[in-house]
Amino acid sequence: MAVHDAMDVLNGKWKISILTSICYYNKRRFSDILNDVEGISNKMLSKELKELEINKLITRTVLDSQPITVQYELTKYGLSLKTIINNLTEWGLEHRKVITGRQGV
Repeated sequence: MAVHDAMDVLNGKWKISILTSICYYNKRRFSDILNDVEGISNKMLSKELKELEINKLITRTVLDSQPITVQYELTKYGLSLKTIINNLTEWGLEHRKVITGRQGV
């Protein structure tokens, strides 16, 4: 059940990409994440960010600026995903090499 629970929180097309964007830069504005995650709409990004916030993986901070800026960062709990994201990145790079025939395992 533990893997199922983890996948339930991280499911969908966008969550890992959103978390990766925030993880890589530490703090990210909504528009920055929108630019980082290719193909996501404003509405979908907003929905996914709310779900990540509900699951205590990110915090949302409204900055006192004109125009108002919203910034996201990983919570202490969310930072526990950093190793997993880094491992997925390394695996993905290796997988691409294997599939394209550039390197055997």
